[in-house]
Amino acid sequence: MARDTAQSAVALGGGHGLFASLSALRHLVADLTLDELTAVVTVADNGGSSGRLRGEFGVLPPGDLRMALAALCGDDEWGRTWADVVQHRFDGEGEMRGHVVGNLLIVGLWELMGDPVRALDWVGRLLGARGRVLPMAITPIDMTAEVRGVEPGAPDEVTTVRGQVEVATTTGEIVSVALDPPGPQPCSEAVDAVMSADWVVLGPGSWFTSVIPHLMVPELRQALVDTSAGLVVVLNLAPQEGETPGYEPEDLLAALFEHAPDLKIHTVLADVRSVTRPEALEQAVGSMGAELCLADIAAEDGSVRHDHDKLAAAFETIMGGITARGD
Repeated sequence: MARDTAQSAVALGGGHGLFASLSALRHLVADLTLDELTAVVTVADNGGSSGRLRGEFGVLPPGDLRMALAALCGDDEWGRTWADVVQHRFDGEGEMRGHVVGNLLIVGLWELMGDPVRALDWVGRLLGARGRVLPMAITPIDMTAEVRGVEPGAPDEVTTVRGQVEVATTTGEIVSVALDPPGPQPCSEAVDAVMSADWVVLGPGSWFTSVIPHLMVPELRQALVDTSAGLVVVLNLAPQEGETPGYEPEDLLAALFEHAPDLKIHTVLADVRSVTRPEALEQAVGSMGAELCLADIAAEDGSVRHDHDKLAAAFETIMGGITARGD
């Protein structure tokens, strides 16, 4: 696709949702639709290998950062091999059981270099990653949520739940989420990337524990409001048990705007087969001054996941080979 100017994109999120958007955007880097790609990753995980390493070494949880790096590996032999290596989880019955190679590599470089951003850049160079991976903040964060109806006998009682895993798996209705500390030190490189980007992609993913947390880092939230980039919000394919049970697509947007009412959205991207009330979604998107893009972006295997190739095609259609600045 011919372009008049270079384009850069920043994708924000965490876990499998960010993995999907980065895997799609990586294709746009490969075919030269994008020149620069940066991932900004949620860092509040307290479970699994990440939680164990965080507890033992006092570091940022490396798991979502590792997944983002794996998503940016190329489709050649080098990229596929390293993606498999960093994603490999140890089996066995000893203390190493459940740890992931990439998590250990990242934490080892953090110890050696003392600089989380520089260390992630070195891992990216080793993997041949087609983009840069940055944490949304450089200080450890815990997540809390006000949850209604945790106790079956008290459906209206609001309880505070602490920990990303606990919030993501709560049996109640999430009323609001917060970070502890409430104003974590942002990654300045992430803020700069958002401010200088042509496109910013937010979502898909666990809405309250992977997507919305970016809006709770004050400097990063302000950058998302102030940037002249076109902001693309990618909606989930289905409600998520624990976080968003019973949510319609427009409810996800409402939750987003509760945390950042001054957010300026360029496009809302949703799977055409997952939207049961297109008129309601179109009305909600229009009230936000955004455009709605309904496309076939779901996998064909029946799983609730985005197809990377279809998602890449949708991104390319939205971005259109023209920068969002000045639109």
